[in-house]
Amino acid sequence: MSTAEVDAHLAALQHQLKPAVLRLRAAIMASDDGFSEHVKWKAPSFVYDGEDRVTFALHPANRIRIILHRGVRKRDDSAHFVFDDDAGLAVWATPDRGVVTFASEGAARDAEPALLALIARWVRA
Repeated sequence: MSTAEVDAHLAALQHQLKPAVLRLRAAIMASDDGFSEHVKWKAPSFVYDGEDRVTFALHPANRIRIILHRGVRKRDDSAHFVFDDDAGLAVWATPDRGVVTFASEGAARDAEPALLALIARWVRA
């Protein structure tokens, strides 16, 4: 999907933290010209270098989760992959799949600079 299709999807979104979703989406897209986006899991997903790398998960509607992943398939090097989240924003389900969660607009806004720095490093890992 194109950015216009994501725009249309988000225009219809019913979510308690929609302003934060819109703000973070815009910040992520503006952070690097290498990003494109589409809808995945009924939410914006960001592609970098041809791979899905960062995806919003917007259910339940009382929080925002941002999933850091390395594409749609498990990679052969997953067991040996190492990534240092020096900001401590993510909870790591596996070494190559992290989840950043925000329960309020304020928390998302306050963490935005650290989140963008984390994402910038993540998509190049």
